[in-house]
Amino acid sequence: MKIAIHDVAGSLSDRWMKYCDENQIPYKLVNCYDSDILAQLDDCKGLMWHWSQNDYKAVLFARQLTISLEKKGIKVFPNVNTAWHFDDKLGQKYLLEAVGAPLVKSYVFYSRQEALDWLTKTTFPKVFKLRCGASSVNVSLVKTKNKAKRLIKKAFGKGFSHINRFSRLKDRIWVLKRDKDMNAVRGVLSGFARIFIPTEVERFSHNEKGYVFFQDFLPNNTYDTRLIVIGNRCFGTRRYCRTNDFRASGSGLYDNNPEIFDKKSIQLAFETAQKLNTQSITFDFILDNKEPRICEISYIFCQDIVKNCDGYWDQNLVWNEKKVDPEYFMIEDFIKSMTE
Repeated sequence: MKIAIHDVAGSLSDRWMKYCDENQIPYKLVNCYDSDILAQLDDCKGLMWHWSQNDYKAVLFARQLTISLEKKGIKVFPNVNTAWHFDDKLGQKYLLEAVGAPLVKSYVFYSRQEALDWLTKTTFPKVFKLRCGASSVNVSLVKTKNKAKRLIKKAFGKGFSHINRFSRLKDRIWVLKRDKDMNAVRGVLSGFARIFIPTEVERFSHNEKGYVFFQDFLPNNTYDTRLIVIGNRCFGTRRYCRTNDFRASGSGLYDNNPEIFDKKSIQLAFETAQKLNTQSITFDFILDNKEPRICEISYIFCQDIVKNCDGYWDQNLVWNEKKVDPEYFMIEDFIKSMTE
C-alpha cells in the first residue's frame, strides 16, 4: 500500500510526510498540477493534498480532480464529501439545510429585484457575506436598508473583489495594536503595499457578482466557538471578538480551556459531521438565545488556533487529555480507510 502526497512547504503535508517516515508507510511525492497526475498515481491507493482557497489554480480543478480520482478507485484526502463545499458559503447553506443542521438563518438571491423585494419585508441589522473568503474577509454588518440596497446594486453590477484590500489593511493595523511586534509591523507594510499591488489570487480571479447573500445577525455574542471533528475526535477553541467588532474570526484572541465549551455544540458537531460523512470538518458556532447555531464550515483550519489544545472529546463526549495532532489524526484515519 502506497500513498501519494502533494508536498506544499508549510502546509499539512509537512507532518503527513513525517508520520510516514516515523511509521514506515510507503509514500511518493506527486505534483497535482501536472497534466499526467493520474498516471503518477497508478501505483498508489490514495492521495493527500492540502489545497487552499488562496491558490487560484487549485480552486480551478481540485474538486474535479478529486471526483475523477474517486471514480478511478483512488482514495483522496480531502474527499468529495469533505471539500466540495470548501470556501463556498452558498453551497454550505443548501447542504446544512438539507441535513437539518442548525444553520444561522441565511438568505440568497440571484436577481436584483427579488433581493430588493425581500428588503421591504426583513429587519436589520443583517450580516452580509460573499460566497468565498476566510478570517472575516468579505463579511460586514449591514445596519440599514439603504446600505443593503447599495450592496445589492453592486452585487448585480460590477461585483466585489475576492479581497477587500482596505479591510485587510485595517485588520492588520488592529493586529499591530494588539501584538506590537515586528511580525505585525511587516503585516501592516504588506497590507499597505497590497492596496496598490494585487495578489496573484486577485489577478486571476473574477469579481463575485450575480448573487447576494445575507445571514441573520445574532446579537450579544462576544465570541464564537470553533469546533473541529476528525473521525471520532472533537477539539477546538473559543475565539473572542475584537473590540467594537461582531467578528471573532481572525481576531487572534483564543481560549482552549475545555471547561468553557458547551456540550450541546460538541454533540451537534459530531452529529452533523456524521450526516455529512466528512473526513475533517470545522464548525463555527454562535449562540441564538443559548442555542448553538452554525455560521459556516470548512475542511481545514488555522493550525495556530489548535496548537494549545490539551485534548479532545470522543463521540461519547468524554474528554481525553492527550496531545492534539490534527495532521496525524488525518493520516491515521486515511490509512485506515484504505485497508477497510
